[in-house]
Amino acid sequence: MATLENDTLPTENNALANVGTQVNMETPPTRRRKKKSIVWEHFYIETVGAGCRRACCKICKQSFAYSNGSKVAGTSHLKRHIAKGTCPFVFRNQEGNQLTPYSASSKMGGTDTPKRRYRTASSAYSGFDPDSFCHKISRMIIMHDYHLHMVEHPGFVSFVQNLQPRFDMVSFNAVQGDCVATYLKEKQRLQKAIEAIPGRICLSLDLWTSNQTLGYVFLTGYFVDQDWKLHKKLLNVVMEPYPNSDSAIGHAVAACLSDWSMEGRLFSLTINETLSEAGVDNLRALLPIKNPLILNGQLLVGNCLARTLSSIAEEALMAAKETVGKIRDSVKYVTTSESHEEKFLELKQRLQVPSTKSLSLDSLAHWNTTYEMLLAASELKEVFSCLDTSDPDYKEALSMEVWKQVDTLITYLKLLFDTATVLTTPVVQTTNTFFHEAWKIQLELSRAVASEDPFVSSLTKLMQQKFDKYWRNCCLVLAIAVVMDPRFKMKLVEFSFSKIYGDDGVTYVKIIDEGIHELFHEYVALPLPPIPTFMDKENGVKPEDDHGGTFLSNDDLGLTDFDMYIMAATSQQSRSELDQYLEESLLPRVHEFDVLGWWKLNKNKYPTLSKMARDILTIPVCTLGADSVFDTVRKEMDNYRCSLRLETLEALVCTKDWLKCEPLETSKALVKMEFPI
Repeated sequence: MATLENDTLPTENNALANVGTQVNMETPPTRRRKKKSIVWEHFYIETVGAGCRRACCKICKQSFAYSNGSKVAGTSHLKRHIAKGTCPFVFRNQEGNQLTPYSASSKMGGTDTPKRRYRTASSAYSGFDPDSFCHKISRMIIMHDYHLHMVEHPGFVSFVQNLQPRFDMVSFNAVQGDCVATYLKEKQRLQKAIEAIPGRICLSLDLWTSNQTLGYVFLTGYFVDQDWKLHKKLLNVVMEPYPNSDSAIGHAVAACLSDWSMEGRLFSLTINETLSEAGVDNLRALLPIKNPLILNGQLLVGNCLARTLSSIAEEALMAAKETVGKIRDSVKYVTTSESHEEKFLELKQRLQVPSTKSLSLDSLAHWNTTYEMLLAASELKEVFSCLDTSDPDYKEALSMEVWKQVDTLITYLKLLFDTATVLTTPVVQTTNTFFHEAWKIQLELSRAVASEDPFVSSLTKLMQQKFDKYWRNCCLVLAIAVVMDPRFKMKLVEFSFSKIYGDDGVTYVKIIDEGIHELFHEYVALPLPPIPTFMDKENGVKPEDDHGGTFLSNDDLGLTDFDMYIMAATSQQSRSELDQYLEESLLPRVHEFDVLGWWKLNKNKYPTLSKMARDILTIPVCTLGADSVFDTVRKEMDNYRCSLRLETLEALVCTKDWLKCEPLETSKALVKMEFPI
């Protein structure tokens, strides 16, 4: 007779067996061991015939072999019924915290044999759901930029089948449909959010290239929600067959506005392209049809600050390419040979040279790596001067003149580097943050051009010419934005312009002041919500008011001039909001200041000015993502994504942006500033 486990029936009495007494298996023994297996919390024993009993599931009532005469089936198959989720009832109710098995566990570091245990009925159960599995695969592909065709790769198929044999692997078409469905669901949610925003929307445009000579315009929207929080969302990816044409940007903008029903709500555009005059004129002609031109379009088109900084940095490095090349060769000599690196470290320790930067070669695709290479090398100039110049691998000893030029280059690249670093913060910055960054660069470069040092003068002249073009195009927007910061208002504009332009600064301050007042007047004159038509033109009947009277038109009363007077008086009263704001004292300059939060608290005090501030502070200064701020090469769409349908490509790229966890408090400009006022 086979030996039974603790949870099986006890062995029959040996004495009865010896005398040949027939044992009735249907009659339970008077003494029975207590069943220890946890499966008996989910099964009960049912006698189905002489000597035959079956285990029945308490949930689905399905029966399983248990004992037949002297043969006992055991409990392993009963455990599988619960543990593997094959019980139909458990599978259907997996979200209802039904029966769920514990996973096998073992004692860490021990020698005991691990025991299999199972969760109780009160534990959460995670069964297999094919639809959820498909959703997770599509989400994984979106979040990590995987190829859609990976679901058909043999290695991935084998991995999934071993992980879950019951899952029928999806095809490329199926996962493509899941990704697009996720996109449409998220887009509907974002569409409702955009429809509910009280102000206008600003767009930034980033043009990507491809090896197929096609262009891809990435359009990102910036807007302030009803709770005065600033948001940044990628809205569209528009393919342009002729990206260099004068109409390409205008077509992309029009497509975005139509797709999101934002006609009439566009406030500004920030572009990383240098548009031709024809391109700008085409853009200005396209938008006023449904979008009013604020300040005659002076705020409409802005340049990307990150692209400007990268272009200037490239110009500076190119001007000093001989010096940079010498430093690069010396760093290469140290870092590409283990023996050279060991000798270099020995020299550093012997000379006790402190350094905060690690020495490494730069990447030509990111200008900040060249700046950091120069900075690290400059800190270790004493060590480089002690290298063995007789080594044939060491090309040239670095003279003091070379190091002097390196220090000059570092000084002016640092201006660009510090400002670009602000653009890499994960928090979406309001526009007022960047006025100080811009006027500081303009001031320092203007001073450097007049230097008596020929190297400094020639280097910074090229840099200043490029940045001056950006400054003249964007200083109006930046200045108005900083005036909307109650810590600075016009005072910082007056101070900075006097530093940059000297006695002529008053003229430029006047231009900014007039621009702010003109912009405010345009906000005062913005059309109010449509007035209800009280006259029933079809019937010629005038509806009654709540008191039983009849509404009279202006023509009936001859009060048209009176209405004009009321509008003028209201306009005059509203205009005083700006003057009142400018005359009030500045707020203390705290480092962490939520400028949008301040306007939210003061929107009742400044109803019109707060609307103007909300739109101005939303204007983006950068078209690039935080990971692309230092790029010196334009982004290029890879061959695989170019092969996808445009709808699929847009779904993948936009949904990834929407699914990212964006900080809730995006309106805070948490930038530490020190102003020499």
